[in-house]
Amino acid sequence: MPGVTNDLARWQFATTSIYHFLFVPVTIGLAFLVAVLQTAWYRTDNPDYKRMTRFFGTLLLINVAIGVVTGLVQEFEFGMNWSVYSRFVGGVFGAPLAMEGLLAFFLESTFLGLWLFGWNRLPKRVHLATIWAVAIGSMLSAMFILIANSWMQHPVGYKFNKAGDPVLNNVWALFVNPTFVWGYAHVILASLITGALVMLAVSAWYLRKQQHVESFHRTAKVALIALIPAIVIQLSVGNQLGVIEAHYQPMKIAAAEAQWNSCKPCSFSALQFGGFSQSDQNATQIIPIPHLLSVLATGTWNGPVTGLNQLQTQYQKQYGPGDYIPNVAIQYWSMRVMAYLGSLVLLLALWGGWLLHRRKVGSSRVFLTIAVWAVVTPFLMNTAGWLLTESGRQPWIVQGLQKTAVANSPSVSSTDIIISLTVFVLSYILLGAADLILMLRYSRHGFAQADAEAAEPAADAAEPVLTY
Repeated sequence: MPGVTNDLARWQFATTSIYHFLFVPVTIGLAFLVAVLQTAWYRTDNPDYKRMTRFFGTLLLINVAIGVVTGLVQEFEFGMNWSVYSRFVGGVFGAPLAMEGLLAFFLESTFLGLWLFGWNRLPKRVHLATIWAVAIGSMLSAMFILIANSWMQHPVGYKFNKAGDPVLNNVWALFVNPTFVWGYAHVILASLITGALVMLAVSAWYLRKQQHVESFHRTAKVALIALIPAIVIQLSVGNQLGVIEAHYQPMKIAAAEAQWNSCKPCSFSALQFGGFSQSDQNATQIIPIPHLLSVLATGTWNGPVTGLNQLQTQYQKQYGPGDYIPNVAIQYWSMRVMAYLGSLVLLLALWGGWLLHRRKVGSSRVFLTIAVWAVVTPFLMNTAGWLLTESGRQPWIVQGLQKTAVANSPSVSSTDIIISLTVFVLSYILLGAADLILMLRYSRHGFAQADAEAAEPAADAAEPVLTY
């Protein structure tokens, strides 16, 4: 049953991708913030900054270790479960994926090792450069992956060869692809928000316990200073990304609002019941906000939005018979989970900034309690954003060029995928539990270790100690 096999292959890739993407934003965000802490130590020579660099650097290492393992699986899935797709896009995908592996991942992993083992061995300036190389490498890695993914959303810079497969003929077009430019900015900002909320949550936990107050007040300050501009800019970038997607993938935006028929101007429903399928297009809207969908989708007050029914008719004429409407319920609720939680994070950041200004961050127990639990919000937002992006492209695996239904491997059976999917799920549950236990345990009890490590005598800057 090819259809069942295809659905199972989709479930497997979705499971591994969502799980892997729990770790990626933490790595990017924490790497940047750890580099900021170490820079503060380098500039001030305050041992407290060194202590906090070691502390949060260890949390970064735990996250990287689990994240790398989960990411490797996806490389094999391309060839094993999606061989038809891999052959079709190989002439385009090969370039950014090769650059990610040979340049970005190599840079990130090599300098992470140098940073880990270079404490008190490398000169301070060189050691500081290694953690910034890690931060840059993680962002470059995300860049090349987003280049490849953005090509699936909006194919550019290619031509068809004699076999009918796309081949790359303009590398620069991949880097200036509008879906990549705004999508990459969106992911980097989401990663900074994730890293800042993780750092803020750990800091708030210690401040509530009145333990190491001075140290964690510093990291709470760093987290808030990073969080406030990141979440404010993210709202603007997210809005612009919506305009870009409405232009190149109008079906995705129409589904995110469950907008079955064209409108001008268009309102945004804060909440609705029903209206999530072709057989149920009549929704009960709760608090419709006039003109907001027009603003989000077109950037104008009275902009038109083409409805799902009209787009379905248009696509059938353009691409032939078929159902071109994605899962509307997933699109609608993913959009609102991301938007509503993002708004709550903005309020939390502004609240924290106000307390920081009044020098009361460490004494507001209500804020500190909420800040601890707010750590779950970026993971929910990131997952919702991934679902919105990838599910909204369906039924296409490459927009307008190849459908998901014909992209999986014909030689892989449903039984093969069920077995491997079961193994992956069980393994990921164990890995997730191990990561959570290690992160929580070190967050609660690792400060003494970081304090001891930070107290080790530094190597002479002119004559670094080398060990073999």
